[in-house]
Amino acid sequence: MKPLYCWKCHSLLTNVILPMSRREECANCGADQHVCKMCTYFDSKKGCDEERAEEVSDLEKANFCDYFKPSFVIFERPVEDKSQAAKAKLAALFGDPVPVTDQTDQPLTPKELAEKKLRELLGG
Repeated sequence: MKPLYCWKCHSLLTNVILPMSRREECANCGADQHVCKMCTYFDSKKGCDEERAEEVSDLEKANFCDYFKPSFVIFERPVEDKSQAAKAKLAALFGDPVPVTDQTDQPLTPKELAEKKLRELLGG
């Protein structure tokens, strides 16, 4: 079985029994998982692609949709910091390397950057 990832915090969902219960939540952030944003029929630009499904008012809350099929995509993390996004666009414009930061938005030292890349490479 393919792994499932939380649509909100992008954490790996463990111990999920399919078909997914309406009460399924992410152990990390507590977000409901039987939601439109977690469904394979959901399109972020136009909504639900399943024409027979009833309209849901809150796309991020658990619903009773009978057409729900969990999406096995790894959701991309949204850029939360506008200044970091602007720096990345500026770096891309001039062909410079994109500055890598940690959770405090401070640039990583070369040592920290090397350690981070090594950990990612080794899966840690």
